[in-house]
Amino acid sequence: MSPADSFPQQYARTQRLTLGEPRNVMVSPDGDRVVFLRSRGGSDPVNCLWVIDVATGVERLVADPKVMLVAGADDADLPPEEKARRERLREGAGGITSYATNRDMTTFCCALAGRLFVGSLAGDVRELSVDGPVFDPRLDPTGTRIAYVSGRALRIAELDGSSRELAGPAVFGEADTVSWGSAEFIAAEEMGRYRGYWWNKEGTHLAVCRADDARVPRWYIADPAHPERAAAEHPYPAAGTVNADVTLHVFAVDDSSRVDIDWDRRSFEYLATVGWAGDDVLFSVESRDQKSMVVHRATRDGAVREVWRDESETWVDLVPGSPVVLEDGRLAAVADRDGWKRLLVEGAAVTPASINVRSIVSTDTRGVVIAGNSPDHPEGMGAWRWSLDGSITALTPATGINTVSVGGDTVVTRRASISLERAETTIVHPNRTTTITSLSEKPLVAPRVTLSRRGTRRVPTALLLPRDHEPGTKLPVLMDPYGGPHAQRVVDSYSAHCTSQWFADQGFAVIVADGRGTPALGTDWERSVHLDLASAVLDDQVDALHAIAADNPDIDLTRVGIRGWSFGGYLAALAVMRRPDVFHAAVAGAPVTEWRLYDTHYTERYLGNPSIDPGPYDRTSLLTDAALLTRPLLLVHGLADDNVVAAHTLQLSSALLAAGKPHEVLPLSGVTHMTPQPVVAENLLLHQLHFLEIWVANRTTSV
Repeated sequence: MSPADSFPQQYARTQRLTLGEPRNVMVSPDGDRVVFLRSRGGSDPVNCLWVIDVATGVERLVADPKVMLVAGADDADLPPEEKARRERLREGAGGITSYATNRDMTTFCCALAGRLFVGSLAGDVRELSVDGPVFDPRLDPTGTRIAYVSGRALRIAELDGSSRELAGPAVFGEADTVSWGSAEFIAAEEMGRYRGYWWNKEGTHLAVCRADDARVPRWYIADPAHPERAAAEHPYPAAGTVNADVTLHVFAVDDSSRVDIDWDRRSFEYLATVGWAGDDVLFSVESRDQKSMVVHRATRDGAVREVWRDESETWVDLVPGSPVVLEDGRLAAVADRDGWKRLLVEGAAVTPASINVRSIVSTDTRGVVIAGNSPDHPEGMGAWRWSLDGSITALTPATGINTVSVGGDTVVTRRASISLERAETTIVHPNRTTTITSLSEKPLVAPRVTLSRRGTRRVPTALLLPRDHEPGTKLPVLMDPYGGPHAQRVVDSYSAHCTSQWFADQGFAVIVADGRGTPALGTDWERSVHLDLASAVLDDQVDALHAIAADNPDIDLTRVGIRGWSFGGYLAALAVMRRPDVFHAAVAGAPVTEWRLYDTHYTERYLGNPSIDPGPYDRTSLLTDAALLTRPLLLVHGLADDNVVAAHTLQLSSALLAAGKPHEVLPLSGVTHMTPQPVVAENLLLHQLHFLEIWVANRTTSV
């Protein structure tokens, strides 16, 4: 850490304080080994692979990219599929960002700069010179060969370095719009399915996705700073348009024979999850309107039968890790029942309403490990084990943000809390407890957070005041929300509030509110935004603000700003347009301004299909609100964003100009949705502060 560092510099240099922290933790089935990724320091973006012997607590470096890439390749050499994967995962680090092991976790493989590496966890690593570039390599469970994606094809590599194409457009004489073994855009961006192939437990067969995006509309993203470069073509299924055509197949690896898995794809066009249940393929599919999900089992000869179905009048959520078949053959899944997400076994709820289940972490002979939150602690995340005998055991507290990995008798817990400067990752075994060293930097700000539930709807809220605030001194306000579905900002985590505290230390009272639509508070709360992503979301921001002001005389309601990114950017722009009586300036980063320009799966879940009913889209568009703007608005957008494309900001800017409404636009050349470049991240914070100081902190009631 440089003694001259400011928090914006540190925040940018450390990739939001994440570098140097243990991540991607896996525990061997026997509980003897813990494998993880970690860079060598808080400003080092290159992840290495490490292993810890649980019995001794001794840590050992297994794979170092700086040694492996002796030819000097770096992230500039990544295949486009890997760049896209990192964007979908919001992955900003380099080196080894993912790895795969065999079933016993004795051997691993990974890709670096499009090249394939394999090694044992004892430490010998070698490159396999296969036809590439290599993307998403995965060892078969027995550790005898590796499947990987290269371009639009799925290939098989033997450990002697020979490789062959198992499935691809060239094999089957198909168009170059077809890909085998990769997740299509919608699956990776919105459905949490980042893969396109799966080994069976014997390593003899592969379940493989085929995706054809021929009918998906083409969008073109250019870099205006480099007019000599051709625009990049992206198949982008915007709301109301055509999705990729996705099918599922089983291949016998030895003879490359193929069996097609069929279902009613006209009624269920989304392939949501895929896995294996013994000798069967277990997969789930969703209807286009997402009100129905069906789980099927398919034999390797293609016979398909339905095993479970879930339906809703609004939408059915896809929950990570669900569905899965237990060791005793029963089907486990997570679904909304009686107002909360519950673990179901063979369709019957087995967890109480006191646990809002957010994911299935893993299963073994003991039962199911789940992650979730207590309704009394929406700001927290805990883990529990539901045992096959029906008992439930807490593995972590319900407070703090806890994630776990389990193998044998070993449980690894990563715990974050407002009371911890850095998250702690601990290996707990009956005979020994070991803390995995974190090399992440300590933040240069110290969050001073008060968590509470505010207003008549008891909106989860965080209040941050300047460290040197003297009671009786009036403070301008900065609302700092995300505010949308599937994400929380009011969490029991130190690092989650560091940026908000930095703004507070510049002289603001910062308020973060998780209103209706955000997770953790049950079915009705999440589904309050059905067919309207604007009204309830904005109302709850206003209610939280006014509830805090009623209890704190230092809150100055004549000086209120709001900032946000992505959905938060939409909410920030919405706030100054529709409630200028409350909000006096806004910074809207990468905002969705017209929901017709966003993708099918996310947008239609909440607003329906615009080709069937355009009303919800008309009511929630910012473009039609342009004439309402009377407050200062700063729009920020990365021109290389392929998720919320820059057209959102550009179209809103055009509408504002046509309506005669002054505003500012900050285009970020070469920047994607996650703004990973350090210089951008640093100066973007400073620019926002400057804007907010002018239009909020220094505002007078006559402005």
